[in-house]
Amino acid sequence: MTDTRAPAGKFTIDGKPVPFREGETIMEAAAAAGVYIPHLCYQPGFAPHGSCKLCTVEVGMRRVAACTTKAANGMVVANNTTALNDDRRALTEMLFIEGNHLCPACEKTGNCQLQAVGYFLGMTALRFEHFYPPRSLDASHPDIVLDRNRCILCELCVRASRDVDGKNVFGIGGRGIHSHVIVNAASGRLADTDLTLDDAAAHVCPVGAILVKREAYKVPIGRRVYDGHPISEVSLADARQKREGGDD
Repeated sequence: MTDTRAPAGKFTIDGKPVPFREGETIMEAAAAAGVYIPHLCYQPGFAPHGSCKLCTVEVGMRRVAACTTKAANGMVVANNTTALNDDRRALTEMLFIEGNHLCPACEKTGNCQLQAVGYFLGMTALRFEHFYPPRSLDASHPDIVLDRNRCILCELCVRASRDVDGKNVFGIGGRGIHSHVIVNAASGRLADTDLTLDDAAAHVCPVGAILVKREAYKVPIGRRVYDGHPISEVSLADARQKREGGDD
């Protein structure tokens, strides 16, 4: 059912007037107005996390995360600037070098949000050397594989399992470069949890860290989501569908 609540106010983003509803964030209101703000850890329908920092925008003299900052009347927001996009590109490069993101060899290529964001930001090469630590792969589950080497620590799987599935299968352990996804089972093995293919946590990963077995390359490369559409277009369409209740 379409939400018909009246706007609570209006702000501008890159000079464009954007109405917002009570309680909406800059990200939510911007998406509804057709303005794409790059992001990875944010997804409509999940509590915002603010960890990837790609959605950082400027509000006056401050930089804030668009996914966690509430919209306010008269707010002046800058999003598509050279400085912000340069920083976003650098952050994306750092995510690439901190994990195994060799796109031609990854099953997720063409459906990967990290890859698509890199294309959107014009990231054509890496300026930094790879230094990612070795992380284990868990293929113990009969239907799902967890490859920690491709994890970007967005915690979408953690939020999905906790808030949607009600299972708390995943968590984050370690600190700094040693941070990694943990499995909440005494053995630490995915096979010893109650994760199933029907769970949101099995499908929410924006990269190739959580994959469904026996599904590889069923959709050929070249026909995948981001092969035909930029992430800005896909993201705005998803946000519009969620806002209008099209996925209920």
